[in-house]
Amino acid sequence: MKPMIENLEKLLDGPRDGAMLRFSLGNAWLDQDPGKAVSYYREAIERDPDYSAAWKALGKALALAGQTAEALDAYRQGITVAETRGDLQAAKEMKVFARRLEKDT
Repeated sequence: MKPMIENLEKLLDGPRDGAMLRFSLGNAWLDQDPGKAVSYYREAIERDPDYSAAWKALGKALALAGQTAEALDAYRQGITVAETRGDLQAAKEMKVFARRLEKDT
């Protein structure tokens, strides 16, 4: 395990724990273990359901893990969240990723 991951995991359940920490852990695990990244992204979203970047990352992690239907669902939910928040760039990116997944299935 990378030292950065170990340092971040030491912060879990402490005063600094929150959506951003869980999102950061998801990013740290994404290349090594997309399944583990998925769980951290889901936890980030549980803490902040309006976190557009976490929805986008969750979709990516699910796609990497081969869970296409779940990835599409995450992107669709993320698009709704992003559009509601006015985060149009994130919504646009997720629409592109979702279309690519739909074409590949």
